[in-house]
Formats: sequence, C-alpha cells, structure tokens
Amino acid sequence: MRQQEKSEPLTSRITVPVIIGAALSLALVVAFGVYAVLRVDGLAIERQRNFARSGIAEQVDGLAREQRSVTLWNDSVLKAKAGDQQWMRENLGEWLHSYYGQDRVYVLDERNRPVHAMRDGMTVDPASFGGEAGAIMPLVARLRTQMRGRPAEPGVTDLVRLGSVPAIVSVQPIMPDTELVRQEAGTEYVHVASQIVDAELVGRVAAHYLIEGARLTSIDPQTTASVPLVNSGNATLGFLTWKPDRPGLAVVTQTAPALLAGVVFAGALLSFILRRLRRASRELQSSEEDARYLAFHDTLTELPNRALFEDRLGQALATVKRGRGRMALLCVDLDRFKHVNDTLGHDAGDQLVKQVAQRLGEGVREIDTVARVGGDEFAIVLVDIRDQRTAEKVSERILADLGEPFDVKGDQIFISASIGIALSPEDGIDVRELFRKADIALYAAKRSGRSCFRIFADGMDDMLKHKHRIERDLRQALEGDRPVELAYQPVFAIDGLTLLGAEATLDWDHFAHGGLPVSQLIAIAEERGVIGLLTGRMLAAACAFARDSEVPWLSIALSPVFLRQEGAAQLVQSVLAEAGVTPDRLQVEIGEGLLLDGNPAALAAVRALREAGVRIALDDFGTGPSSLTLLRLHRVDKLKIDRSFVRLLGGTDPGEAIVRAIAQLATALGIRVAAEGVETPEQRTTLAALGCQEIQGSLLSPPMPAAQFARMVRHRPALQTVRSAG
Repeated sequence: MRQQEKSEPLTSRITVPVIIGAALSLALVVAFGVYAVLRVDGLAIERQRNFARSGIAEQVDGLAREQRSVTLWNDSVLKAKAGDQQWMRENLGEWLHSYYGQDRVYVLDERNRPVHAMRDGMTVDPASFGGEAGAIMPLVARLRTQMRGRPAEPGVTDLVRLGSVPAIVSVQPIMPDTELVRQEAGTEYVHVASQIVDAELVGRVAAHYLIEGARLTSIDPQTTASVPLVNSGNATLGFLTWKPDRPGLAVVTQTAPALLAGVVFAGALLSFILRRLRRASRELQSSEEDARYLAFHDTLTELPNRALFEDRLGQALATVKRGRGRMALLCVDLDRFKHVNDTLGHDAGDQLVKQVAQRLGEGVREIDTVARVGGDEFAIVLVDIRDQRTAEKVSERILADLGEPFDVKGDQIFISASIGIALSPEDGIDVRELFRKADIALYAAKRSGRSCFRIFADGMDDMLKHKHRIERDLRQALEGDRPVELAYQPVFAIDGLTLLGAEATLDWDHFAHGGLPVSQLIAIAEERGVIGLLTGRMLAAACAFARDSEVPWLSIALSPVFLRQEGAAQLVQSVLAEAGVTPDRLQVEIGEGLLLDGNPAALAAVRALREAGVRIALDDFGTGPSSLTLLRLHRVDKLKIDRSFVRLLGGTDPGEAIVRAIAQLATALGIRVAAEGVETPEQRTTLAALGCQEIQGSLLSPPMPAAQFARMVRHRPALQTVRSAG
C-alpha cells in the first residue's frame, strides 16, 4: 500500500507533462500549419503582384517598341514635314491602330503644334489634340529636353490620365534611319502614341500570366491581390486587382480528412503510451534514490558534483550571512593533467583523479565538502574557520599531499596543483561571486608558476577586468568595419639620407586607456585566439599603404602563435595578391624564439613565405642562446641588431665588439645587417664603421601615422636635400 502511495505521485508527474506536451505539440503543429498556409499564400500573391507589375511594364515597353518601327524612318521625316495627310494616315496613324491596336496617335511639328491626329482607328481633326494636351505636353517637354543631350534612343514613356481613364503614352521624335536624309537639331517632329488601360489590355496581361479575375478599378480595393498604376510623378491613376491564388488553403482543404485521421491516430497512440508509462513509473520508483544520488555526485570519484557543491556552498554562505563564523572556498586545479592523459591514456587519468579525490577528502574535516567540478578541477568548502591562516594551512597540506607520488598501473606519477582561495564574508556572500574570485586567485596561482596557492586580492580583480575590457574592445574593433591603424617608422640607409623602407607596427588608441603597448595587445590577441584576425587586418592595412605609396618596402613582425596556425603563409600571400603588392615589397620579422622552438608548422610557414619572395628578417639578433646555429639551419635575408647592443656603443661594455662580430658574420653569409634604436649621431657613425647597412631610430625619425609618413615618402627628394644641407 505504501509503495502504491509513493508511485502515484510519480505517475502523475509523468502523465501530466506528457499530456501537456502532447497538447502543446498539437498546438505547435496547428500554429505551424496556419503559418505555412499563410506564408505560401502570401508568396503566391506576391508572385502574382510581380507578374502584374511585369505585365504592365511589358505593355509600356511594347508601345514604345511598336512606335519606334515608324518613327525611325526616312519617309516618316519627309512625309510628316511635307504635311502628307494621306501617307501619315496610312503609316503613322490608322495603321498603328489596325496592326498594333494603339488607341490614339498625334503628330506634332517642331513647335509642338498638332498636324495629324487619330482616335480609335479614325483620322480626326488635329485640333482634337487640345483636349488631351494638358496630360501629354509635359512628356513632350521632357522629350525636347532629352533631345538636347542627343541620346542613342530618345523617347519618353509614362502613365497618364486621358480624360477619366488611365493610359500608356509614348512620345518619340520622328528621325531618319539613314544619312540620306538630314535633319537639323530642334526641328524634329514628335510622334505621340497612346494605349488606353482598359479591360482589353488588362485581359491580355491576365491571360499571359494566368491571373484569374483581373480587372481595373479607380478605388483602392484594400487587398493584397492588387497593384497600383503609378506614373513617374508618383501619381496613382488606378488599381489592377484580381482573384488571389491561394495554393496553401487549397492543399489544406484537400488534405483535411487525412489530417483528422492523423489526429485520431495520434490520440490513440498517446493513450497507449500513457498506459505504458504508468507501469514503467512503478518500476522506476524503486531506483529513485539511486537516480537522486547520481544526479548530485560524480560517478568516477563519488564526490559531490557541481550542483550539490553549489547547494552546500549556498548553505555555508547563508550561515555566514547570519553572522555565524567565516568560511573559505578553495578551487583546486591539477597542473599539466593533460600530459598524463596523453602519455598514459585516459584509464590512467581516471585512476589518478580517483586517488586525488581520496587524498583531498582525507585532508579536510568531515564537516567540510570536497567536490569534483570538472575534468581535473576540484572545489572545497571549509566551514567555520577561525581566520585566513586556517585556509592557508589546509592549502599547504593539500599541496604537500598531492606532491607525494601516485601509484597508477604500477608506475609512479608525480603531479602538482594550483589553488585559488576566496574568503567569506571578506570577498562576498554570493555563490557566483565567490566562485569568480576563487577562479581569479587560481589564475594568479598558475601565472605564479603553479604548485602554489594564492588568496584573492582586489588588485587581481582589477587586473583581470582591465585585461578583459581591453580584449573585448580589441575584438569589437577587429570585427567592425573600421581599418586597423598602423604607425610607420622609416628605415634609412647608413648615410641617414636614403629612405629604404619602413617598419609597420600596431597603433591602437584605446578610447579609455589611450595608447597601449604593442606587446600587450599582441599578447592579449594571442591568449584570446584573435591573433589571426588581428594579423590579417594589420597586413591588409600595410599592403594597402604600400600599394598607394612609393615606399620601397614595408616590414611587419609576425607572432609565433600566428605562424603556427594552419594557413598562415597562405593568408599573407592572399593579402598581398588582393592588394596587388609584389611579395618582394614585404619584409616579415621573426624572433629567434620561433626558430629555437622548432615548431614544424611555423618553420614551414616561414619557408613558404621566403620561397614566395617575401624577405625574412631575424629580429633582436644576438639575444638568443643559439644564434650561430640558427643561421646555419635557417635561411634569412636580414639580421636586425637588438637595440640593447646599439645602446652600449661608445661605452666600456664590449657591445661594439659584439656588433662588429654580427656584421662580419652577416657579411660572410651574404646577409644584410640592420640596427634599431639608433638615437645619437655617434651611434650612427660607429654602426657605419662596423659595416651596418640599415638603421632606424629616434635620431632619424620616430614612428608616425600613415598620413604623415605618406607625405614624407612623396617629398623624399626635398627631405634628402634638407638633411644634406644640415
């Protein structure tokens, strides 16, 4: 009896949602069906509207085309100016009615006076033009104005109201079709042809486009199955309306019996399923406790999962809110756990996680909570602690316990962990806020070299917010349409006069923080995964500048992270191709660290760029541990002496000897030598004596905006003269 009482609520909890779900599903199907019918019918009506517009447009174009068959004719020019009424009746008037069905024709002389008129197939007194001149003469005036520009096919066509009915009117000059007849500009006669928009014309449009029940009305029918007749002056002359085609409604009408049968069948099926669910719910009741346990515990370690942990954390914080003690949240992350999975397999990784969970549980009190909240992430709630030192002691004990070797499949494994600590009430009494600050402290611990713990401090939050703000603004700037701004520092020959090229660097002026160091921006872009997008925009800006200026070449430093990405070399080449810049006008600067790292993808990208014609410069040469070996293994086009060596020139430090050795080595290998950071005339003189070929620095020119550098490039001869004179 007790079992039955327990199972009935579960049955209700299953049955009611199923019924509600079925009802909602039926409602959604009906709603979608109605929407689909309305959508299909709407599209059909819009298609008919387009057909109607096209039909009227074809009638307008057809009238002008028919008219042109008689207005472009030597005989028409001669006979009209001769006043041959018989010829005009047979060729310019009644013939157009009998052959094409045109309703009215007028011939006007060079002063726009009527000399011939035809209405409904009968030649009439030209003076009858006066009754319709008010509607037609504006078109004649437009034609006369158009003729002054001598267009290839002059003519004006529009919808006008002739009396009380709308009509299509086409006005064209009567002109010779060969050079045998010459006609002075401004003496052309004008031929006016009109077609009344009546039931016959509407019928032709409807028959061609299969529009049922088409008719013309002067009153807006207030229906979507209509189009207005609007002339070039935006005046509405009438409306073409019809019986709308509704294929969606027709399909619903035809399929209604089948749909009704489907609803009945679905109802029967739902009843059958509900009966089966009642039986299944009784069986599920016996395993409800197990399901509840699995819902709140990690299956591998049997520790509480994130859901249960957050509940217990909330309970601990509620106690703190009532002023009863303090607590600490510890976020524990295993260092380099991925290496264990990659080298020993996931089974070994699972065993290691289970042993870590056991040690963590043994390292805290029974009233504390240890939970697994991620693959190699754990969290601990320490309740009712005395002070901060208590959390520190627990963290020290955890680090020591995890520092002991683990026995996994007969092998000893050594790992370490990083711990971030947030205290309550000092750091907050909200679950998410405390988690966030513990994560920030964990991030600080990992940045400090791992295998340590850090306690949250306000400075950590400010630093991370600052970094995230810059990252967000940088991403928005890159995803927008505004181009990346670059600064250009000229590179001169050793004489300090000849401009050889320039180094392009990112010049992003943040609206809140002002100019930010390039190294900081590049590091953020690398860390947040937007270095490819940033590099592409920088390359595009540099190549666009090179294309639009006469600077011999531009140099740009490429991040090792970018060069390790798939398709890095292809991106550089595609940007060059799109800008129309030859590869020899681009110089790519790489650091010794990239070569020392030996990443195959990055080295392949460098080789591909050099083979394509891009020059490779080794930046900051001499600061790495294996410079000579690098030059033997990797081909480069230029060595850039680091500014730290240039700064030592002229002092007691052996910097001069180092620069001389670099220059001699480069000369022996056929590699050009450049020096950066040249600030004094003495440094330039010394570098010239030591064999350096290129220099850049504040002595010659600081980095400058693109517009300023472009002016410098344009006035380069004048610049050299000024310097020579100085």
